[in-house]
Amino acid sequence: MVTTASGAARTVVDVTDTRETSRSPEFRLAQGALGGLRQDLFHDAFAYRPLYPMAVDGPVTRRLPERIRRKARWTPHAVVAAFAFFVFAVGLDIGPGNGVFVLVFAGMPAVAVLLTLVRPVLAFWASLAFTPFVAFLGSYGDGWPWGPTSGIAHVVVMTVVAARTRPRTAAWMWVITLAYAFFAATLRGGSDNAVSVLFPAALALLFVTVLQVRREAEETVTAQQSVTAVERSRRTLLEERTTIARELHDVVAHHMSVVAIQAEAAPYRVENPPPELEQAFVTIRENAVAALTELRRVLGVVRAEDYEAPDAPQPTLADLGGLIGNVREAGLDVEQTVTGAVRELPQGVELSAYRIIQEALSNVLRHAPGAGAKVEVSYVLGGLGLRIVNGPARGLVKPARHPATTPQGGLRQPPSMGAGHGITGMRERVTMLNGEMTAEATEDGGYEVTAFIPVTREEADQ
Repeated sequence: MVTTASGAARTVVDVTDTRETSRSPEFRLAQGALGGLRQDLFHDAFAYRPLYPMAVDGPVTRRLPERIRRKARWTPHAVVAAFAFFVFAVGLDIGPGNGVFVLVFAGMPAVAVLLTLVRPVLAFWASLAFTPFVAFLGSYGDGWPWGPTSGIAHVVVMTVVAARTRPRTAAWMWVITLAYAFFAATLRGGSDNAVSVLFPAALALLFVTVLQVRREAEETVTAQQSVTAVERSRRTLLEERTTIARELHDVVAHHMSVVAIQAEAAPYRVENPPPELEQAFVTIRENAVAALTELRRVLGVVRAEDYEAPDAPQPTLADLGGLIGNVREAGLDVEQTVTGAVRELPQGVELSAYRIIQEALSNVLRHAPGAGAKVEVSYVLGGLGLRIVNGPARGLVKPARHPATTPQGGLRQPPSMGAGHGITGMRERVTMLNGEMTAEATEDGGYEVTAFIPVTREEADQ
């Protein structure tokens, strides 16, 4: 019995699902359209939705003085109020006599216009509801159902409401207005002036809808460009970190290999070493080999499949002369200055300093052809200072044809034109070493890169 009931229940569910999926696309389209109508013009029709001040960061408003710009935020409110005053003035001018009737005749359409500032959907329904009363008070004869004041007011109301909502709402308001005009003409049995309202309303709503669609498209494109720029920046950062990790792997692996070899050879340099000393060197070698294996295992994930470790050692500041010589052969006039007591720094610091200078000179070749450059290396007590500055470009910029240098001093094509790899890589290297860096344009149209890499005395003695 339970099984049968359960099976019956499943059968009912299956039949219901079949009915839902068997409905025609036209039925589902009509159902969605009616749902949109209910959502736009019936759901929360009395909701309080005040019109907020407009942004003043546009191409025109941001050029205004600050005092005027603060007041310009209320321009939409002033425009709506001006239309309401205009409708009210027209109603007073052509109103039926004096007294309360003329105030009601002129005031109801104006109130509908002002209502768009706080309750836009309610303003639309109020404008439709006021129309027969205004027509009755005005005694327009065959001018039905809209008079001069109610017709102008209804077009203004629909335009403002369409601007404050979505394009679908504009279409629904026009359709409802058309249905109302047809119903009013049928009810009265005479000629109507619906075309005088429906045609200008269609033009106004079409104009507002086009502006809305264009604005939404621009916002979508801007958002996509922002996301693309963020993703590009992250990808560039990851690529630079991968490059740095590869180079550090080569540096650290070299030192760990030296430690392992020296620990293995040390007992043979001492005649009859004590067992404790031999065991200590064995432990040192085992730890060095284990660290080297773990290092290769961890950093192996950042190596590309076609990556090959360089045969030559990683460059240092001692190789700076060869780098500048190659750059000079490429057509760049470089002036080198070294100040302070030249000393050997940790290999990671010297490698990063070399790469920073290399990338800065590559950027000069790429973006400022014909300009001269100066490279200043300052050995100070607390670290290493770098300054690379160039003048303005004196020739045509041809990014794809200006070479950069390889780690061993050769020439190669620059990476990813315009992707920002150079500045990103330099900042990443300096940040990794707890340093500081600035990169900015100079007053004469050139560019300057300055960096300071701190080096403690203990690090320098290692």
